[in-house]
Amino acid sequence: MIHFLASRLASALIVLFGVSCVVFLFIHMVPGDPVEVMLGESAGSSEREALRTSLGLDQPLVSQFRHYFTAISHGDLGTSLHSQRPVVELLVLRFPATAELAAAALCIALVLALPLGVTAALHRGSGWDRGTMALALLGMSVPSFWLGPLLALFFAVGLGLLPVSGREGLTSIILPALTLGIGMAAILARMLRASLLEILSLDYIRTAYAKGLPTTRVIWLHALPNAALPVITLLGLQLGGLLSGAVITETIFSWPGIGSLMVEAINRRDYPVVQGCVLLISLTYVGVNTLTDLACAALDPRIRLGANQ
Repeated sequence: MIHFLASRLASALIVLFGVSCVVFLFIHMVPGDPVEVMLGESAGSSEREALRTSLGLDQPLVSQFRHYFTAISHGDLGTSLHSQRPVVELLVLRFPATAELAAAALCIALVLALPLGVTAALHRGSGWDRGTMALALLGMSVPSFWLGPLLALFFAVGLGLLPVSGREGLTSIILPALTLGIGMAAILARMLRASLLEILSLDYIRTAYAKGLPTTRVIWLHALPNAALPVITLLGLQLGGLLSGAVITETIFSWPGIGSLMVEAINRRDYPVVQGCVLLISLTYVGVNTLTDLACAALDPRIRLGANQ
């Protein structure tokens, strides 16, 4: 297990290094000058050059790249070009809102996916199966940038039951969490159905039924734990993807998280903030997937034994 953990951590560090390089290069290739955004068109050339020198934007790209990696190796993500506040401080202020939204969306996805997937597997080929899988296909097909405004129009504008934006009280998280959770629930339900169908055809499940065990006991104590491995793998991928999907959802509902912060920084050409947001999302994504690999290895020894060979 130690060898498996070391290999996964090494892979995670390589991925983070590659992401850091790509982010730095792509951010500096984006059209536009942050100095002009900060000072406006009325500023003189001397003022622009002075600000560009103070921010280090007049240095060659290689020098900026070296300074960037030296800083992040010491945990310094720089200072915002717009607010002049440390990027780490901005991320610490915004990350709890994104984590809260991701956790709520995950709960909604599990609450919807478990009964749908189990019902479809137990009634294979029936109307229940076709109906639940049709709903799952619909949930997978609807993009969040369309589903979010639709939910807002219906529940907030039409019925007036929920707030349309902001982070005020528990009710404000329902619509953005639904927007993220529905698509995730659809994918998990289809995977759970496929995994359960494979498990239910095995001999030990037929033996459990032959012993007279009730269906609920067979499903929840015998079938689901063994069908959980591919579902956990997919759950880890989807949980990491919630952070990237939250960029659109947070913008739609004005949710004050990492996603909306990154959109604001892109509009302002605030390079350090954009880099910090992307690095945090990447770090979280890699961390979640590493934990998922470790969980799968703990559940199935064949995975870690195969990695050691």
